[in-house]
Amino acid sequence: MLKKYLLTILAAGLLAIGATFAAAQDNPAPAQAPSTDQQPAPGNGRMRHAPPDPAQRTAELTKKLSLTADQQTKVQGILESEHSQMETLRQDSSAGPDRRSKMMDIHKSSDTQIRALLDPDQQKKWDEMQAKRQEWMQKRGGRMGNTGDQQAPPPQQ
Repeated sequence: MLKKYLLTILAAGLLAIGATFAAAQDNPAPAQAPSTDQQPAPGNGRMRHAPPDPAQRTAELTKKLSLTADQQTKVQGILESEHSQMETLRQDSSAGPDRRSKMMDIHKSSDTQIRALLDPDQQKKWDEMQAKRQEWMQKRGGRMGNTGDQQAPPPQQ
């Protein structure tokens, strides 16, 4: 009689577990897509930050630097050009080991062009932002290959 109860309890437990798995297969959890600013890195499955969207970056700079409408248009143009050059370089398989230095040169050129558009007060804020970015990169161990005067992407805020 004890065997009968144990078998009944065992059978009920197996049915409960089976029902749980069946329900999970009927209603699969939605796969979590990477956020818009991250994507899997090729080959290793880790997440990496995607380049910032020029429009979003312009909006961020507008807020931080109080850009005029004319400045916004010019800054966005510079950032779109930078973005396009970076994408071309990323897709260029012949770029080889000097790809990073080319990217840094493109970024530095964009930074210089943007700074030239700013009035003295905005330039002061810009320089402070660049110093914070440089400090942030040094805290991260300079993983972007930063050396002194080269600029790296800002921390995501």
